[in-house]
Amino acid sequence: MQMTETRRWRFKGPEMEGPVARWYARVRGSKSQLDAYREQASQITAGLPAGARVLEVAFGPGYLAIEMARLGFHVTGLDISRTFVEIATENARQAGVTVDFRQGDVAQMPFESSSFDRVVCQAAFKNFTLPQSALADMHRVLRYGGTAVIQDMSRDATHADIEREVEGMDLGRISAFTTKATLEMLKRRAYAPSRFERLGRHSPFATCEITTEGIGLEVRLTKELE
Repeated sequence: MQMTETRRWRFKGPEMEGPVARWYARVRGSKSQLDAYREQASQITAGLPAGARVLEVAFGPGYLAIEMARLGFHVTGLDISRTFVEIATENARQAGVTVDFRQGDVAQMPFESSSFDRVVCQAAFKNFTLPQSALADMHRVLRYGGTAVIQDMSRDATHADIEREVEGMDLGRISAFTTKATLEMLKRRAYAPSRFERLGRHSPFATCEITTEGIGLEVRLTKELE
């Protein structure tokens, strides 16, 4: 159930639909980044039993969800963008894996309570206008003992951190310039670790574990056993 919450203001950038979504899918689909998604999939799902159910919210082009499906997990994806649903579904078909990609809102997800062993959100939480509602619904759809893993940009990231991040993306000169500018803009929306700690404390999870590296932070929130 959606909470009563004041929408978080943010600078209104281009919607991730149509040509913008397709550009983003191309930028994020370089060989070095696909290799990184493969490594991240193993790290994010570590400790889950075979056949566990994983939900990725705001899956974008679907690259991470596809890599988690390759590992043998039952993966579902939810994204507000209809274009990303189309792109990710086609990417999964070409990869020869099954992922249930759906269109919907993370603050009011169309899933039964206690449906998933893990919830994953990568590079998107800073864009949510109802972050408390999003955390509450992640908590609702998780099984008891399940964990939500949120990976995103840190507001504490420096210009040098962004430079190093883009250098590792294997992009052309124009795409690298555009990506740096985009990351600098997105940093304004991002959460500092201290701010995310407060979000977690006031959510149904009540507590969270936060680690930082480079431009990013990782937040783990566990739904405690009854």
